[in-house]
Formats: sequence, C-alpha cells, structure tokens
Amino acid sequence: MKTEPRTRLRSIDNLRIVLTALVVAHHAAVTYGNIPLWFYIEPAKDPSGVALDILVVFDQAFFMGFFFLISGFFTPGSYDRKGPRAFMRDRLVRLGIPLLVFLVLLRPLVNFGGLATRPEMPYWQYYLGSWDPGPMWFAEVLIVFALAYAWWRSRRPAPAPSPAPLRLRRVVLFVLGLSLATFLWRIPVPTGSYVPVLGLPTPSFMPQYVAMFAVGCVAFRRGWFETLPARAGHLAFAAAGVSTAVLLPLSAMTGGAVNSAVTATWESAFAVSMVIGLSVLFRERFAGQGPRGRFLSDHAFTVYIIHPLVLVAIGYALRQWEAIAVVKFAIMLVVALPLCWGLAYMVRSLPGAKRVL
Repeated sequence: MKTEPRTRLRSIDNLRIVLTALVVAHHAAVTYGNIPLWFYIEPAKDPSGVALDILVVFDQAFFMGFFFLISGFFTPGSYDRKGPRAFMRDRLVRLGIPLLVFLVLLRPLVNFGGLATRPEMPYWQYYLGSWDPGPMWFAEVLIVFALAYAWWRSRRPAPAPSPAPLRLRRVVLFVLGLSLATFLWRIPVPTGSYVPVLGLPTPSFMPQYVAMFAVGCVAFRRGWFETLPARAGHLAFAAAGVSTAVLLPLSAMTGGAVNSAVTATWESAFAVSMVIGLSVLFRERFAGQGPRGRFLSDHAFTVYIIHPLVLVAIGYALRQWEAIAVVKFAIMLVVALPLCWGLAYMVRSLPGAKRVL
C-alpha cells in the first residue's frame, strides 16, 4: 500500500485519505446505529439511527471495493521493481506485522466490553472464543491477493504497458458481470454472513473485492486512471444517482431471489460509478498535495489500524451522555478524526515503525 507506480499520483493518495476518514465515519455510524457489528455499540433509541444505517449501507456498497482497487493499482509496479521474493516479503511485512499487532496488542483493548455479557467466562477464554482480526480482515485478504498475483506472474512473462482507453461498453459489461457473480455468490453466502476466526464481516461482497483488485492491476497497465475523460466523472455520478433512485426502491418492493438480484445490481452499479466519479474528481480537482496532505497520506494506513481503539475509547467516554444518535455520531467523528491521526503520528514515530507503516 506504500509502493509507487511510474510517478506518484498524489490524487490517489488524497483519495486514500478520504476513504480512510470514511472508514472511521462508517464505524462511528455503526456505533450509534442499528447494525450491531462493532466492538462498542449503543443501539439507536430514536429515528435518527436510520440515517446512520443508510450511511453504512451506502458506504459498504463501494468503499472497501475502492480500497482493493487502489491496492491492485499499486501491485504491478511494486512487483516489477522488487521481483517475486522481495515483493512477497514486503507484503508480509507491511500487512502481516500490522495484522499480528492488532490481534495481539490492540484487540484485547477494544473487545473487552463483550465480556460483560459472559461474566462467568475467564477473559482468555472469551478472547480466544471471539477471535477475529476486526478491520484488519482487509490485510488478511490483501495478503491472499498478493500471493495470487505473485503466482499468476510467476507463470507468464512480465506484461508490457498497453495503454488503452476505458470504453463505456466495457464498464457496462463489467457491471453486469459483477452483478451476476455477486448474485450467484450470495446463494451459498447470503448477505449478513460472517466467517469466524478469519473475521470476514462482509464475505457476501467478496466478488466485488476480487474484481476491483483485478481491475486495479489492469488499470495500472492500461493507464485508465490518467486517461479517463473528465466527462466520465459527471456521467458516473449521474449513473450512481439514477441507479440508486431506480434500483433501491425496486429492491424494497421485492423479495427472495429478485430482491437479491436487484440489490446486487445496485451495489455493482453504484460501486463502479463512485469509483469512476471520485477518481476523475480527485484527478481533476485534488491532484496536488502540500505538507499537510502528505502528513495525512503518510499516516492513513496507521489510522486504519488504530482507529478502533480511538472509537471505543470515545464511545465509553460518551456513554453517560444522553443525546440523539446522529448527534453522538457527529461528536464522536469530530473528536475521533484528529485523535486518530495524532495517535498514528505517535505510533509511526516509534523506532522502526516507518519500515512497516
């Protein structure tokens, strides 16, 4: 996640900052909404919790897929420069060590609240019985993707750059193919599934994650990020709005297989539209990066790792305060974002930390 293609695309770094902040917002919304999938939760007692649930649904439709696409975009250049052994060593260091640190050091600090529901159980037993990597499931999956990419490259000569514009027909076919793959995948892995131990919170989105990572790898060779026309961004945002206005109400009126198919189609169309729209927007409007931007970018991955600690601490600090859900969410987010980056700075200041982070 720290490697560089041809020349560093600062607009992608800026995108990573925004997506990382969105992860923090996502989990703050889960804290006070009605989707109890976090280390500390206060289920909403008022209608404003529905607004937080809507934010979570829209986030989930695209933001982790976008992270995988960005990771895929940086993967071919890293492999080309380092070769197979150094590439995998780098991936295991930069992803594996943070994963182990979270599991061994951070997770005991954020998941102890669940022990209150099982007072008869010693903590070590509860800790092992509730084993999962939290948000670091992303690192788990990326390690697997890196291994798969290294295996694929070992069986064929290094592909040469082959710039080619991204055509609308290919985008439409990709959306349709991803919709079908997601629909079929969710027959054995329905929405809401959870993979214990591995801790995959959204395995039903795995087709999107795989496809986005692969598209990122292809985009690097084809130069899609640099060559997308500016009007593609406007069209993509319009497509995101139209697909939402048409497909979400339709999904609410259907059930069973039809609902699953419509939902998969909306998620795929919305995700692809947001990826294209935001990529063009940041390339055209936010391509520069001063000292503050570089600071935020350099610490974004560390923020991703440590943000559960910050959110859980703030949640407990605010637990006696009575307020509507959306207000507590807003206060948590305003406090959490600077704290996350401040703590990330202190973590990266530790001896040897920057070699990993």
